[in-house]
Amino acid sequence: MPLQNRVLPTQEIVAEDGRGLLMGNRGTLHSPDRRLGTTRWRSKAWICCVLDWKGVQRDPMPAGRWTALFFFDEAVALAAGHRPCHYCRRRDFLRYAGAWAQGHALDERPRAPAMDAVLHSQRVEPRTRRQRTAVQALADLPDGAMIRYDGRPALVLGGQVLPWSWQGYENARRPPGLIEVEVLTPAANLVVLKAGFTPLLHSSAVGN
Repeated sequence: MPLQNRVLPTQEIVAEDGRGLLMGNRGTLHSPDRRLGTTRWRSKAWICCVLDWKGVQRDPMPAGRWTALFFFDEAVALAAGHRPCHYCRRRDFLRYAGAWAQGHALDERPRAPAMDAVLHSQRVEPRTRRQRTAVQALADLPDGAMIRYDGRPALVLGGQVLPWSWQGYENARRPPGLIEVEVLTPAANLVVLKAGFTPLLHSSAVGN
């Protein structure tokens, strides 16, 4: 029975056999029996990290510590409202913060807590605690954004749409005409993508 620690582009945390390229956390979400309750974050610092850090073998749910979460790729992590870890992915974090500064016309790279506060206000509805989404024109979205298309999460890449599942991205589809779509990726992460941050994508997206 897989642990409940796989993150969907819709922020949900599910028990799946699917493998991913990144891990991360939002604080300690599990109980001593390694099950998740109703809480889906303990901190505004929702991060995504490398899978392998100096060869250290980690318990994904150590008692009283973090709950390791796993992401199919970085487009999924960004859609769920996460950002690169400034410790194990420092170079990517600096690229991300630099793109944030450029996209928001700031004089210098912001610190992690400032970005986390903005992201948290955009990714979660305060009353329902559900994912906050928006409706935008598909043509205005950057590569790496994720949307809901035909009722499923999908990646925007090269002006096309790639439906997503744990088995990989499906063949690209080019929607007809100018359409509006439900956008899963928070606005601040869209700004970062537009400013040139290139997310780590699963190999199934490359051939499309």
